Amino acid sequence: MSSRLPEGWRLILSKPLTGAENMALDEAILEAVGVGDSAPTFRLYAWNPPCLSLGFSQKIADVDKKLLSEQGWDLVRRPTGGRAILHTDELTYSIHAPANYPHLQGDVLSSYRYLSKGLLKGLELMGVETEVQPSQQPTEADKLDDPVCFLAPSAYEITHGGKKLLGSAQTRRKNSILQHGTLPLTGDIARICEVLVYADEPARQQSARQILDRATTLEHASARIVRWGEAAQAMVEGLASALGIEFTEAPATAAELRRAETLASERYQNSTWTERA
Repeated sequence: MSSRLPEGWRLILSKPLTGAENMALDEAILEAVGVGDSAPTFRLYAWNPPCLSLGFSQKIADVDKKLLSEQGWDLVRRPTGGRAILHTDELTYSIHAPANYPHLQGDVLSSYRYLSKGLLKGLELMGVETEVQPSQQPTEADKLDDPVCFLAPSAYEITHGGKKLLGSAQTRRKNSILQHGTLPLTGDIARICEVLVYADEPARQQSARQILDRATTLEHASARIVRWGEAAQAMVEGLASALGIEFTEAPATAAELRRAETLASERYQNSTWTERA
């Protein structure tokens, strides 16, 4: 079997959406791809307003909703796992493919490893030297159950100078696979601590210091400000080059948009989903 994926992927470059709209659209696309109504899809997007997203099983008690409201930030729960992420000043991607797609079927780590080739190539095209960490052993700090995603070690995370630069998470359904990833472009990545619950202020400050010690932004990694459009184009070219994908830019279908409206209303804007854990 060829080591390259078959041709024929759809590329969606989305306008900025709310947290609920983004997650609902990702799930709608995932469903359509799973039943064969849509081609495998690579979607790149942003968030407006800034949004705190929780992992699928993360406790809502990690969030200080009063402080979140004071900041004017949105709140959503992802269908993928992991811990809290503040989505602002970043490039977010989602990959949607059938569960039996070549190189993505099988175990999760194998698919992470394969897709990371394209992500690494995209960063290389932006002049950033990166490394892949195949396996991360939790440290004592990790075992403290900090609510911040960029403090948690993950398999095949992409780092620069030993600091996490691009994090990804995956969910698998019967017929389809969704992988999310986030690339911070600029800004203070420790500001997420301002809206999370800690035992006391020293604990909050310690978490913020740990984030700055263990994670970074594309601006710091490249020593320049990379705009969203440039980063998006580089990631598209990276996946196309490294994985042999042929992209055709096309919007979400009318059926996907209708389904996304329903999912946003019934799930992602609904406290029964957001506060489910």
